[in-house]
Amino acid sequence: MNTTVVGLLTGLALGFAGYFGGFGAFIVVAALGLVGLIVGHLARGDVHVTDYVRTREGDGHRAETFQRRRSSHGPAPGAEHRGRVR
Repeated sequence: MNTTVVGLLTGLALGFAGYFGGFGAFIVVAALGLVGLIVGHLARGDVHVTDYVRTREGDGHRAETFQRRRSSHGPAPGAEHRGRVR
């Protein structure tokens, strides 16, 4: 499903909730939709919880997180490709 269809379905769900259930139902549907969005990003691997949780050292970022980010986005700028074509 592309983002246009997801946006359409989200708008329809919020519209029906607002019309038939009132403002309270609209808020509940919007909050649950946000929770579903966050869980979906966590499950897909787009967002890592360790980016937002403090470590015992208190800095909030770990070296493994930084390395994981760099490796997941491909080679660093200026790095040469070694025979791999994506």
